[in-house]
Amino acid sequence: MTALSPLLAALACLAVASNVSAQAYPTKPVRLIVAFPAGGGSDVMGRILAQALSQRIGHNVIVDNRAGAGGSIGTEAAVRAAPDGYTLQLASTSEVSINRSLYTKLSYDPLKDLAPIGAVASTPMVLVVHPSMPVKDVNALVAIAKSRPGQVMFGSAGTGSTTHLTGELFKAAASIQILHVPYKGAPPALADLVGGQTQLMFSTLPAVMPLITAQRLRPLALTSPRRAPSLATVPTMMESGFADFEVEYWYGLFAPRQASTAIISTMNKHLQEVLGSAETIGNIRRQGAEPMTLALDTFVRFLTEDAERWRKAVKVSGATAN
Repeated sequence: MTALSPLLAALACLAVASNVSAQAYPTKPVRLIVAFPAGGGSDVMGRILAQALSQRIGHNVIVDNRAGAGGSIGTEAAVRAAPDGYTLQLASTSEVSINRSLYTKLSYDPLKDLAPIGAVASTPMVLVVHPSMPVKDVNALVAIAKSRPGQVMFGSAGTGSTTHLTGELFKAAASIQILHVPYKGAPPALADLVGGQTQLMFSTLPAVMPLITAQRLRPLALTSPRRAPSLATVPTMMESGFADFEVEYWYGLFAPRQASTAIISTMNKHLQEVLGSAETIGNIRRQGAEPMTLALDTFVRFLTEDAERWRKAVKVSGATAN
């Protein structure tokens, strides 16, 4: 036996051990960061995913709400976490596509510093109004807004959020002046809308479906190109006369950028399994969303294209944040 043989044998054992370790992942609970408050659309989707993954991997997936600064606080926590696969993020349009153009002092780039694991779901935004508003369609709402310029108020989850930018796109498309009222997250914005302090809002469906079902808010239109099965009687913005008005909000699973290929591959496989189950599909659809069935490389390309779309929207709105 040569002098190098013991070293080679040790390296071989280490390689085998590493391979076994990668195959065994995960071996303990996984933290899933959601960068928005409990009760919002991201939180709802995060808890659906956490429950499904927990059953799939045999270890608890624990939702960790790290709200603040439009999702940038929670995202930074995910970016800075150890890349060992035990801290993941359920991120969305806001944190990945919008914030990199909205925030002037981000210490990270979500497209470069997060590793995509896979797409999860997408949902249209829905235009909802307080039931006291004497309108049943978008055109009636526009008529009221034009008769009372600057007096009709729309809430949002914060300046530069998807809920804000979609409202700005609506203002431009309808040539109306409505007053933007930013909140610290969707739940307080929706609470004030239900209370009548504001009159309308563009919300993700998962965040607002319970309020629509309870008839505490009235839906007027969806921003998707097609109607949603969960709101089949509600028309799209395009059907309401606003050509090319299309906004969809997506959710995806991410790890810190330095996470290994083995970790990404393993969790992507688990993700595809749960997204293919009838139980998870049903849970997602009950929230007005649809599972996204994209190959990982397709999802990566989608992220780049989506970030460019929202860069243009942020520029048009003039919104900035520090």
